[in-house]
Amino acid sequence: MKFKKLVSVLVAGIFLGGVLAGCGGGQKQAAKGSGGSGDGENKLVIYCPHPLDFINPLVQEFEKQSGVKVEVIAAGTGELLKRVESEKANPLGDIFWGGSLNTMKPKANLFENYTSVNEEHIQAAFKNEEGSMTRFTDIPSVIMVNTKLIGDVKVEGYEDLLNPALKGKIAMADPSKSSSSYEHLINMLYAMGNGDPDQGWSYVEKFCKNLDGKLLSGSSAVYKGVADGEYAVGCTFEEGGAKYVADGAPVKLIYMKEGVISKPDGIYIIKNAKHMENAKKFIDFITSKEAQSLITAKLHRRSVRDDVEPPQGLLPKDQIKIINDNEQVVEKNKKAWLDKFKDIFASVQ
Repeated sequence: MKFKKLVSVLVAGIFLGGVLAGCGGGQKQAAKGSGGSGDGENKLVIYCPHPLDFINPLVQEFEKQSGVKVEVIAAGTGELLKRVESEKANPLGDIFWGGSLNTMKPKANLFENYTSVNEEHIQAAFKNEEGSMTRFTDIPSVIMVNTKLIGDVKVEGYEDLLNPALKGKIAMADPSKSSSSYEHLINMLYAMGNGDPDQGWSYVEKFCKNLDGKLLSGSSAVYKGVADGEYAVGCTFEEGGAKYVADGAPVKLIYMKEGVISKPDGIYIIKNAKHMENAKKFIDFITSKEAQSLITAKLHRRSVRDDVEPPQGLLPKDQIKIINDNEQVVEKNKKAWLDKFKDIFASVQ
């Protein structure tokens, strides 16, 4: 299994990665919907914003079972989406593994339709109704707290993040680059607007003031920053912090008292992937009972299957105040909301 950290540069207006050559830049494009590996290699190239510690066991098990050589390109969701868009005429990746549905649905034209062989065991709320949006895990947004740094400051929800004692000590990624931070923005708007996102912006403005000019570049910088003691609290996704809790790090997870939106992330086959059959095999593997059981037992995520027990050590969903967004409203307003957040963040510094 080969891992490379994606480094982006801008050359002649074309988005390139420092790992481009390693992904077979000179390979011929496979025909649309072709059944084999377009370059004749038994391999699979995965673009992935997930922590490598999380995906390693799953990738290794897939390699062991299938004999397929896997190469993972790791970077933020936004950066990887730009890469997929720039490579549409000659895709260099096969699978995009990660990214919330709210982030990915507007980009659905970049991905192939495929329904896994396990769809009958996927919970009703997580069915692949779109055709190209296979659900992978169920992920609540959470606040991650460093118990050594927080002191006597109470953190039970979003309102507590406005405490002046936390100014400059809150880890939040740019929601235009991080799907988990975009989910938090949506969560804030609905929770603090009491179900009306238009009423949530006054909170967002106050929250941005307390960030004190600090906005991180990706999801991993948030949970790593809190765990490493750079920040007292961070707005992240459950699994990002759950592993640190399980490993005994001085952190805890807070499920916002104002309400938590819990959304699945997904796994997607890149349109015209060169290794199409291997991509389908990986989708089938990752949604299998075996893989999903590994995910809950060892990797601290909630399964999308109806026959896998929930993970131990995480708060049961029936003890979390779950709220819902309006997916159509969210999809329609994504660009406007990201632009508004950017303007607010810049204006309060």
